[in-house]
This record gives sequence, C-alpha cells and structure tokens, in this order.
Amino acid sequence: MESLINMVLLSLLAVVTIGVVRLRNLFAVIILGGIYSFLMASVLIVLDAVDVAMTEASVGAGISTVLMLTVLYMTRVEEAKPVHTPMLPIFVAGGTGAVLVYGTWGLPAFGLADTPINTHVGMAYMDLSIPDTGIPNVVTSVLASYRGFDTFGETTVVFTAGIGVLLLLRRGVSLARLRRKQQEEESKS
Repeated sequence: MESLINMVLLSLLAVVTIGVVRLRNLFAVIILGGIYSFLMASVLIVLDAVDVAMTEASVGAGISTVLMLTVLYMTRVEEAKPVHTPMLPIFVAGGTGAVLVYGTWGLPAFGLADTPINTHVGMAYMDLSIPDTGIPNVVTSVLASYRGFDTFGETTVVFTAGIGVLLLLRRGVSLARLRRKQQEEESKS
C-alpha cells in the first residue's frame, strides 16, 4: 500500500512539474508551486519525516506562495516569451541530472538496516542522546543540542531573509502605487 501511495504522489509531482514548466501564466505557476509543496509534504509524511513535512507545508506552500503572489501583484501576470530556445541550459540540466542519477546507483538500497548511517552514526545518537543531553526525545536532542549552532544559524538566516523581503516588498508596494497614480493621471488627461 505504501508503494502505491508513493507512486501516486510521485506521479502527481511529475504532472505538477510539467505544468509549471509549460505554463506562461505566472499566477497559475505560483499556485502549482504551492500544490507541489503540499505534495512534497505528503511524500515526507509517508517517509515518516513529519517535522520536515510541517516545515515544507508552512514555508513552501504558505509563506513562499504569499510572497510570490505579492511580487506578482507588483509585476505583470504573463511571463515574457523567450526570444530563442535556450539549448545550452537544457543540455546542462540534462547532463547534471544524468550525473546525479548515475551517482545514486552506488547508494545502498533505501531503508536497509545495515547501511553505514544505521550501523554507526544513527545508533550513536540513539544510544547517547539521553545521557548526553537529558532530553528524552532523540529528534529534539539532536536539533537542540548536537546541532544547536546549526539550528541557530538557520534561524538567523531565515530572519535576515525575512527582513530583506519585507524591505523589498515595502519599496515595491510604494513603486506600484506610484505607477498606478501615474496611470490614473494619464487616463484622466
């Protein structure tokens, strides 16, 4: 049953991705991006990564969609048509994808208990997290104690990015108001 759910979710992800690539209407692309994030959150739930799924749903589908819609409000709705077909980026992306797929062939099968991460590092965290940190939840102890500086750094980056986005949107909204005022004055005269 889990394989069926994974196949359905991955098929939907592929359909949404094709839709994002093919559409020129930026509003539809933003909405499909939000749908993609919700589908990715569903995949992460199936993989038992509920904390990552909640982050993906809130940041990917929530905040990102709202920010993109705000930016779309300040620009035009249709994407400009390309002057030529960009063949070099297509070949670079295809080559990079092929190299990445080739690299996955050397990885151990998904979910095996005898992989290096499950025989050494993962077990060390499971065995030592409660005595080292005193926190009964392993995930919380890893994020708060072992990776505390990393988590703090991520929080700082997100906060700084948020401040930057707010400053840009504030400037963009005032520019959009100025443009509308000029258009209204031109239409009156």
